[in-house]
Amino acid sequence: MSRLYPDRPVVGVGAVVWRDDRVLLIRRGKPPRMGQWSLPGGAQRLGETLREAVTREVREETGLELGDVRLLTTVDLVERDPDGRVRYHYTLVDFTAEAPRGEPVAGDDAAEVAWFARGELPGLGLWSETLRIIEEAALMRARGAGP
Repeated sequence: MSRLYPDRPVVGVGAVVWRDDRVLLIRRGKPPRMGQWSLPGGAQRLGETLREAVTREVREETGLELGDVRLLTTVDLVERDPDGRVRYHYTLVDFTAEAPRGEPVAGDDAAEVAWFARGELPGLGLWSETLRIIEEAALMRARGAGP
């Protein structure tokens, strides 16, 4: 199935990855949102669990292994063209996790990868849902209910 003008939604996964008080972001190297900072993630493959998918995607895009992967939230990404046709439709399942060791290296769909303090995030032009998801992960973390 094509991701561009699909006939049904694509299941995607993403991760709010923490190290200390910093969040890992990738600069997208492909559409949708090419060139923008985003959470690492991608499409789930047939026969793959959601946790397997998010672990693989983070490894492919950043080279990092995840610890304490926890389900966080879901979000819909629907992008329409000027004629109103659905160009992209993703059902995104987001997780929060720690990356206790290693240095991230951009790979796969990522053009760049970097750690950011939460205070730096508003200036990066992130999708509003990405900011909301990061804040939700920070609250879960502060309550001790997540990594």
